[in-house]
Amino acid sequence: MTAPGTPQVPAYERLRAEFSAGRVEEVIVGLPDLQGRLQGSRIAVPYFLDEVARQGFGACVYLLASDVEMGTGPGYAIDAWDTGFGDFVLRPDPATLRLPPWDPGTALVIADAVWPGGEPVEVAPRRVLRARLDGLAERGLVALAGTELEFLVFRGSYRDAWERRYHGLETGTRYNVDYSLQGLSEIEPVARRIRREMVRAGLVMETGRAECHSGQYEIVFRYDEAMTTCDNHVFFKNGAKQIAAQEGVALTFMPKFDGGEGNSCHVHLSLRGTDGAPVFADDAADGGMSDLMRHFVAGQLACLADFALLMAPNVNSYKRLRPGAFAPTGVAWGRDNRTCPIRVVGSGTSLRIEHRVPGGDANPYLAVAAVVAAGLYGIENRLPLPAPHTANALADPRLPRLPSTLGEALRRWERSEIAAKVFGEAVVGHYAHAARVELEAFETAVTDWERVRGFERL
Repeated sequence: MTAPGTPQVPAYERLRAEFSAGRVEEVIVGLPDLQGRLQGSRIAVPYFLDEVARQGFGACVYLLASDVEMGTGPGYAIDAWDTGFGDFVLRPDPATLRLPPWDPGTALVIADAVWPGGEPVEVAPRRVLRARLDGLAERGLVALAGTELEFLVFRGSYRDAWERRYHGLETGTRYNVDYSLQGLSEIEPVARRIRREMVRAGLVMETGRAECHSGQYEIVFRYDEAMTTCDNHVFFKNGAKQIAAQEGVALTFMPKFDGGEGNSCHVHLSLRGTDGAPVFADDAADGGMSDLMRHFVAGQLACLADFALLMAPNVNSYKRLRPGAFAPTGVAWGRDNRTCPIRVVGSGTSLRIEHRVPGGDANPYLAVAAVVAAGLYGIENRLPLPAPHTANALADPRLPRLPSTLGEALRRWERSEIAAKVFGEAVVGHYAHAARVELEAFETAVTDWERVRGFERL
């Protein structure tokens, strides 16, 4: 029997059945924070079904106003200190309910943050994306997206890495194994377990393969509606780290661990009508691209530098976006050209863009929101699309440049009239402050590079 007030949704009926059978005891309610991490609590299933599923539960507002170290302070749109570290409400989204095989006896559901009166917390990453998707819906459009996350696998545990201050770590392979089907014996056990358990949890895997950096791997899951893809992204990232820890190894998604190839998070995105009809393709048009797609791609070029902060939010992000690093540095688009930040691929119903700026540290909700917002800007202003770049965009000095540092990206974001109009002052100010906190933390740190360079010789 369903408890009074429990939403009548299939996900919760499944949860009740799993609980009755003794297979699920707790529900993990997770809120995606500014970094795209899941923060939340474990809740007993009866309490979840009787109370939380209907009315949510309280969590401290600083969860959406803190840095990677969970430090908070004035300057965010949410000032936790000024409001006495009060609560907002986490409202679970039943569509996100999954059973993580690596955490037996649990279910996990992603939540939205709302104020006690029911109003959405506008600066929450999931809300930032929802607002952009609502803008598409007003035009009768739906965004489909896929994210391609890369990570590095290291021998030894996270604790080992911490105690060594991340020095002298051994990667899971000894050399470049890009596309290789051999030499993977040391990373395949954890990679196989991640693949299998994500599929068991309901994600639809497409491919898994080794990448360029020693110990590097990529698992690609099938595209879906944009919000679902982002929810799957944070579920995968959270779970992959937990599985690695259980296997006694460590993995990282950071964009640039060392001088080798960085970890990217390429975003594939296309639009369809609410009836499911593709709207990017037009076989009769030049290059098979509809006018709507041409405006959408033109919007990416117009907004790329201004919105870079939402795709590359950390100091380390820009270590990947360097000349010669096989990551984009100039503003251009091209047909099947991996040196361009905007790569147009596919044909017919599969015609889409691949956005190559985001790295493994990108918050997927913000990165996809930036892509959608830029595309809408191009559509609304009917921006013309220049000719595609056919040469190496990484080595072309004539191209406009992407921001090369977090400080430069911050300045472009804060001064952008487009960002202010599209995202609103609260969102612009909130994420600008998050970037300033990151910069201040880096600029006051003394690095190993400085010690090696100056300890004896200066």
